[in-house]
Amino acid sequence: MGRLTFLRDIYHRLRGIYYQITAGFIKNLMPRTLFGRSIMIVVLPILLLQILVTYIFYERHWDDVARRLAQGVAGDVSAVISLRDRFPGKVAETDILSIARGQMRLAVSIDEGASLPEGSDKQKSYGFLESHLATAMRESLPARAFNISTNTKLESVIILIQLPDGVLQVIVRDKRLFSSTTYIFVMWMVAISLVLLGVALLFLRNQMRPIRQLAMAAEQFGKGQFVDDFKPSGAQEIRSASRAFHVMKHRILRQITQRTEMLAGVSHDLRTPLTRMKLQLAMMPEDESKVSLQGDVADMEKMVEGYLAFAQGQEAEAVEDTDIPELFHDIVMNARRQGAAISLKAPETLRAELRPSGFKRCITNLVNNAARYATEIWITVKSTNSEIIITIDDDGPGIPEENRKDVFRPFYRLDPSRNVKTGGSGLGMTIARDVVHGHGGQIALGNSPAGGLQIEIRLPL
Repeated sequence: MGRLTFLRDIYHRLRGIYYQITAGFIKNLMPRTLFGRSIMIVVLPILLLQILVTYIFYERHWDDVARRLAQGVAGDVSAVISLRDRFPGKVAETDILSIARGQMRLAVSIDEGASLPEGSDKQKSYGFLESHLATAMRESLPARAFNISTNTKLESVIILIQLPDGVLQVIVRDKRLFSSTTYIFVMWMVAISLVLLGVALLFLRNQMRPIRQLAMAAEQFGKGQFVDDFKPSGAQEIRSASRAFHVMKHRILRQITQRTEMLAGVSHDLRTPLTRMKLQLAMMPEDESKVSLQGDVADMEKMVEGYLAFAQGQEAEAVEDTDIPELFHDIVMNARRQGAAISLKAPETLRAELRPSGFKRCITNLVNNAARYATEIWITVKSTNSEIIITIDDDGPGIPEENRKDVFRPFYRLDPSRNVKTGGSGLGMTIARDVVHGHGGQIALGNSPAGGLQIEIRLPL
């Protein structure tokens, strides 16, 4: 019983492996695009239908036609031999051969005294038509030895039949053994299939166009670029998806506009009392409490600015064609003026569609975070055919792997104290992530070769 269970387990495992390999193989053969898969859906039934019809045609119709044509030729040859046997003599033979040439369309001649090798009709393998003709010859002339061959141009079939006084040579033109309707049928079937396939390809291409249009619009809108409303087209489901995209786009833009207006009011409402507090502090006499209050007001102002920058994000800014190396040179020069030891490696020319102010704020936040904990910073900018890769390395203490996801949360700080001098407001990494995601990119944290933190940003071109 245990051995049976063991064999059953092996069988199920092998069957599972077989299904996995088969599924993987089929998956690799499948086209990746919807257009390719749609073509396959159209082409496969047509191809299977052609194979099935061709098989039925060859198996039944063509085989039956070829057999009947071969039987007709064999019957004529048998009739010629029977007439010659019944009416001997040269005069009768000449008339019989003349009748065969004129009415039966057979080129007949007799090689007197010649003979065929024994079993010559069984010494070679015949083709499709020759095999049917050989079968018909055996049925019509069971006691006669014969040999069938074709000429080099395949225009006629040569039949050699052993007679008592020689060898009868019969040359049959291909029109007597071959029906041209066979090729006509196949050609019409292939031609109609090609026309249907062309119509299907044209139809599918027109159906794919609105899908590509919708995908391109969604990608551009996801990157924060301005997208004009386009007229929905294509099938009903595609039109519904396009209309839903337009509704979603306008709702998001309306929310962004409302948030921007709200933030403008909040900014004014918060900065006005802070300004009054700063004026009142300036009029107060110098003492220890005044210095403490001035520090608190400055901290509040920095936190308010950080909160507003986080809430405002980069959506309100228009996308522009930006000189990437120049933007990074400005960031590096500003960091050096603040005392950071920073180096930059970037190509001489590289342009991309970005929101320059938002992206500059993103990189500046990352550089300021690195400068707060590290003594040296390295920035590398490079590009491929599809994306820009930005790497920021430092020699600081880095971030533990278990905390790397948390640092992107709003107001999260590795330093549990809320002192802005040691850790800021906890919004720098969050703003950076939102800016990168708003450009359709990705940001990831890792270990730097210099021993600190490595930040890798990938932006699509």
